[in-house]
Parts: sequence; structure tokens; C-alpha cells
Amino acid sequence: MPPGPRSTAAPRTRSKRGGAAEPAGTAAASGAAPVAGLAASQLRRIRRIVDAAVQLAERGGFEAVRLRDVAEASDVALGTLYKYFRSKEDILLFALNEEVARLEAALASRPLEGDTPQERVSDFFQRATQGLTRRPHFARAILRSISAGDGELAVQVAGFHLRMTRLIVATLRGVAPDLAGPVDAPTGTERERQIAFVLMNFWFASLSGWAGGLHSAKTVSEQVRATAALLLGAA
Repeated sequence: MPPGPRSTAAPRTRSKRGGAAEPAGTAAASGAAPVAGLAASQLRRIRRIVDAAVQLAERGGFEAVRLRDVAEASDVALGTLYKYFRSKEDILLFALNEEVARLEAALASRPLEGDTPQERVSDFFQRATQGLTRRPHFARAILRSISAGDGELAVQVAGFHLRMTRLIVATLRGVAPDLAGPVDAPTGTERERQIAFVLMNFWFASLSGWAGGLHSAKTVSEQVRATAALLLGAA
């Protein structure tokens, strides 16, 4: 899961002249204020589509999220759904970025406590793991979406990485994350970014093991804690 260019899972809108779809913006996906240019009715449709996809994923995982079912459950035409999202992975990654937005807000209001960077980072990943795996079917659907290997989804995945890097760097320093600047603004030192990169990749690998039934969600947190100890020089 390498870092990449700035973005988040933004819905797509069609040009009035029928041209190629363009991003509606990044604010909606990051939990910010409604995107300029989108009518309230459009935002409500997006909300219904995402909520319907999440509910279907919670019940039956990745395979249960069929676009026709999402359209029916959200009371929109299938063609309308495609105006905003290209695929079910696109919708699920939008939902993932909303999960990150909630984590950002929580950490901005109450930074993690701990005497050392290792303690704070371990607590951060424990919180992130618990938040994601509390809905196991949805979590597995998210992991499938991240691993889809679809080039069109790379922007959304890269946005997720950049936001997680910002949170990890803030946690290493024991400060609240700076959410005012653009998500691709430089953050931390080179070493801090490398630590964040390694931890994120290991976390994803461990979550994949959890998704495959190899170990529990508690083991994911324990494995990341051990990795943080090795990276940060703790005994």
C-alpha cells in the first residue's frame, strides 16, 4: 500500500455537455463541509448510496454489495448511481475515508496519551483496528476494495494513505493532527514518514490475516505493537 498523490474517495459528476466524469471534490469524502457545486439533493443521493452499500456490506460482505441492489436500496436509478461512483469498490473506499474522518476528529479533540511514541502508536493502531473490525463483514469488504488493483481506485487509496500518515506522525509526536492544510502537505521528517509507511503496511498485512481467519483482531493490535517496539527501539 504505497503512498501516492493527494485525493480522497470523491464521487464523480458528469459535465453538463456529456463529457468525461470529473471529481466532485475531496471535501465530502473527508467529512468536511458539503462540496461546492453539488446541490443538496445530490448530496442526499450520495449519502443514501453510501449508507446502502455499507448496510449491504455489513450483512454479507463484499459479494453482497451489488450495484443494482445498492441502487434499489438507496432509491436511485442505476444510471444515477453511476454518475457518482464507478464501482462498488469506489463506494466502499468513499466509506473508508469517512471512517478515517471520524478517527481524525476523535484524535483532534483528544490526542492519544502515552509517555513514549511507541505507546501512543500502539494505542493508535489498537483504536483503528477496533474501529474497523467492529463490523467484520464491512471490514473485509473494505480490505477487498483496497486490494482490488484497479488503477482508477489508486487516487482514493493514496488519499487514505496520506491521511493515515498524517495521523501517525501526529501520534508519534504526541500532538493533535493538523487537519487545516491539504492532505498532501508535507508532514513529519523523512524518518517519521518511513515509520508510518512500515507500520501501515504491516497493519494491512496483519488485517489481511485476520480477514482470512488466521488470527483475531486482538492479535492484529498485538502484532503492530511488537512491530512498533522494534521500529522505535523499545525493549
